[in-house]
Amino acid sequence: MQKMTFKDYYSHYLTLHQHPVNRMLHVLGNLATIFYIIGCVTTDNFFFLVFSPLIVYPFAWSGHAFFEKNKPAAFSKPIWAKCCDWIMIKDMLCNKIGKR
Repeated sequence: MQKMTFKDYYSHYLTLHQHPVNRMLHVLGNLATIFYIIGCVTTDNFFFLVFSPLIVYPFAWSGHAFFEKNKPAAFSKPIWAKCCDWIMIKDMLCNKIGKR
């Protein structure tokens, strides 16, 4: 069995993120996480950084449960999935991923 490249994984990732509401929930979750991290750092509450994954995942997982009806990619390759989140957001901003 051939190992999956990151490029192949991103293609697979996009098949799991076809619904525009799901993609927007990923954007909102990542933005909320950024603001949460900034808040923790600027108020010297570094301990609370450990809870940052709890901010993004309810957004993303609800998109998969209610709109895509599939399993999130983060379950199989969490680091690659997080990288794909940011690439997908960049592609959305550059209009490489359209609205359905």
